[in-house]
Amino acid sequence: MLPEIQSKIATYPEDAKAHFSALEALIFDVAESLGKSVEESVKWGEASYLVKGGTAIRVDWKARSPESLCMFFNCKTLLIETFREVLPDAFEYQGNRELRIPLHSPIPIEPLRICIAAAMRYQARKHDPLLGL
Repeated sequence: MLPEIQSKIATYPEDAKAHFSALEALIFDVAESLGKSVEESVKWGEASYLVKGGTAIRVDWKARSPESLCMFFNCKTLLIETFREVLPDAFEYQGNRELRIPLHSPIPIEPLRICIAAAMRYQARKHDPLLGL
């Protein structure tokens, strides 16, 4: 983990830290299963994860929504719109770029795997119906 991300995570409440660690591990696990390597960075003050051929996934805890961890996707993609259609009850969706993962519930691993993989394959599947999901 990059030192900038570690510093950011250190400011999170304990439950957000635990969820963040699990989400980050899931991102790397999905990338490995797809044969991709992850480029980690900080964008807009948020942990950002990108693979070649994909679109960035950003993760952050926000004081404005303290009961959840937020996962952000590029607003110019069809990702959130597609997730809403394919996984309507899996997450609370915000606008066209954010899904929220509640901190006081088990992490929805399988729906997140679908979302992360879709972001990592976005360039190849952006013209497929429902992004090939």
